[in-house]
Amino acid sequence: MFHKIKAVNVMSQHRLCVQFSEGVTKIYDVKPLFSKWPAFKALEEDEELFSSVEVDTGGYGVVWNDELDLSCNELFENGKAIRTPFDGLMAFSDATQLWGLNESTLRKAIIYRKLVNGIDVCKYGKQWVISMDAMKREYGQPKEELDR
Repeated sequence: MFHKIKAVNVMSQHRLCVQFSEGVTKIYDVKPLFSKWPAFKALEEDEELFSSVEVDTGGYGVVWNDELDLSCNELFENGKAIRTPFDGLMAFSDATQLWGLNESTLRKAIIYRKLVNGIDVCKYGKQWVISMDAMKREYGQPKEELDR
């Protein structure tokens, strides 16, 4: 299973704060890679390069340049989970992808009060957000986890 990345932010001491689409945030320490892989030594020596990290197209990793990248699975498996107020929350688009549903299915579930606005879901501007717990309660385990 790929743990798609939604956002990456640079932290002090060569660490990355990585937010995943399933509503999990992890801190990944890049320092051990400096001695393990010679190419990563450039990140230690060039703070501007380290700060240029961005999410790869599709969310399957993070990249600095053509030679330096890390996969989403590496970041998820070796990152340290942290608690945030946003844990377990995800956009409708992420939930529908993980569960193999259509976004209209979730909108209808709100209309029919299967999902309760303000408890299971909430709208911020034009974006609907849903809790992982509500998705599991109503639709079972994510499709991607069932395929494992």
